[in-house]
Amino acid sequence: MTRTRPTLNLPWAALGVVYVLWGSTYLANRLIITTVPPLLAGGFRFLVGGALLVLVVLAVAGPGALRMSLAQFGTTALSGLLLPAWGNGLVVLGQQAVASGLAALLIAAVPLWIVILRAVTGDRPRAATVGGVAVGVVGLAVLVLAGPGSGGVSGSAWWGPWLVLLASLGWATGTFATTRLPVPANPFAMAAVQMLVGGVILMVAGTAAGERVDPAAITVVSWWAWVYMAVVVSLGAFSAYAFALSTLPVSTVATYAYVNPVLAVLLGVLVVGERFTPLQLVGGAIVLVAVVLVIVAERPSPARKRRTPMAASGP
Repeated sequence: MTRTRPTLNLPWAALGVVYVLWGSTYLANRLIITTVPPLLAGGFRFLVGGALLVLVVLAVAGPGALRMSLAQFGTTALSGLLLPAWGNGLVVLGQQAVASGLAALLIAAVPLWIVILRAVTGDRPRAATVGGVAVGVVGLAVLVLAGPGSGGVSGSAWWGPWLVLLASLGWATGTFATTRLPVPANPFAMAAVQMLVGGVILMVAGTAAGERVDPAAITVVSWWAWVYMAVVVSLGAFSAYAFALSTLPVSTVATYAYVNPVLAVLLGVLVVGERFTPLQLVGGAIVLVAVVLVIVAERPSPARKRRTPMAASGP
């Protein structure tokens, strides 16, 4: 009897790509905004990423995949405002005043916000889910009250953690909206339009705020980090996420919510020397425990297992 060589488990490999790419975005953002204005940097990134994804959709699925009803386009545009524009825009602004790892820990609150939004709109979360959210609120309070720590690219400021926490509310609201409103059949087409809408909004906001790009002042590191975010993360991470979500249980894919912050903290410490106070580490650990509790509590039973609509995710 011959033994067959084990083959690569593609769904798990895809989830690993999601872990690495989305976990590294906070560090990449920090490297970009050292020499590029934050809102314009995000705007350029999403316009390029969205345009590339449109080309991919056209090449793979044809022009019909981009067709949307007015209601579907409205949902996509709304989520473009809430996810890349509000969510990412406030994250990069906050990263001027907070460490990239701390920003990732605060963004980890997105699943907690979604539970709260469900409760506000009439859903009744399980008791274990409510308990997880309560634990998460304690962790977020510790993180915010502990202050910005080692700070971001422009130093430290009290408003930094609050701004990132507000960004997480935008991500949660955008994600939640796409589960309740009509969405296009093709998730890649939806993500492409989301990025284009968000990119336009960020470009307008950055220009109105007086941001200007000086190409001569942009370092090589910032250029490469920007290309990485616009091309590799925008295309690779979402494609891997879509594949993982189509082949693995939703509760398994959702583990990125607490793996990514851990990776972001490690990268911030190892690459740019970020430092965290003991209180910040305690608060971050409490938030991650809460996210795990919520994800486990929300895991559907085999009889009720179903797929949830997908939205562009990650910072």
